[in-house]
Amino acid sequence: MAAVRLTDLRHPVVVFTFSGWNDAGDAATGVIDHLSEVCDTDYAFALDADDYYDLIENRPVLVREGNGERTVQWATTEVLVAHLSERDVVLVNGPEPSFRWRAFCAALVSAFRSIKPERIIAMGAMLADAPHSRTVPVSEDGTDYTGPTGIVGVLASACADAGFNVTSLWASVPHYVSDPPNPKATLALLSRLEEFLGESIERGDLLDAAAVWEERVNELVADDDDIMAYVRELESRYDTAEATGEEIAQQFERYLRRRER
Repeated sequence: MAAVRLTDLRHPVVVFTFSGWNDAGDAATGVIDHLSEVCDTDYAFALDADDYYDLIENRPVLVREGNGERTVQWATTEVLVAHLSERDVVLVNGPEPSFRWRAFCAALVSAFRSIKPERIIAMGAMLADAPHSRTVPVSEDGTDYTGPTGIVGVLASACADAGFNVTSLWASVPHYVSDPPNPKATLALLSRLEEFLGESIERGDLLDAAAVWEERVNELVADDDDIMAYVRELESRYDTAEATGEEIAQQFERYLRRRER
């Protein structure tokens, strides 16, 4: 990918997400991966891994290039630019940093000032009491939740403090089937993202992957009477009432407790 100047973008929007704590089922990072695959994408820059990552926790990986040479890939936050028909979308993605979060956010906010985005969209995914067989709930701008947060929340707050127009999108991933990937949740986030971009995004294999995922989960649930009864209860609750902000906050708190175990 060729390098691109961040000062020469068309109606730019920034989208950021981070793997790990903020990304149940790899749902949010799946959106970045999908956009990178289906859009014409250029490389902008990456943050220095030594500045923000514990390389024992996020070990480098040896990969073999097309010419047969081996290179080292370092854990880092990478900034790409996806070109849509009417606008450019700046994609920020990487593992949640290990330390120096204030400096990390300051570096990205500085880059965003050069971009002058029309909007910044933070994306994440949380484990929730949501049935896999229904539409994936995606909450906008979070809830009244207060308490521990991850880098998605911290960076979103830093962007808002800097005067940017910030929106947060969080997908609710069923906690009883949390192993990644979750293409259905990725598809839900992608659909909400389209609303803010004002453009359609090619689905590629994502629709088929989401259908296959749901079918496989149906098969697993059908093999366990207790899980089946639990899912039926979740479906009943989902069908009789939409989640309120308070309920979403409670789901997020349960998600935090599960992460701490």
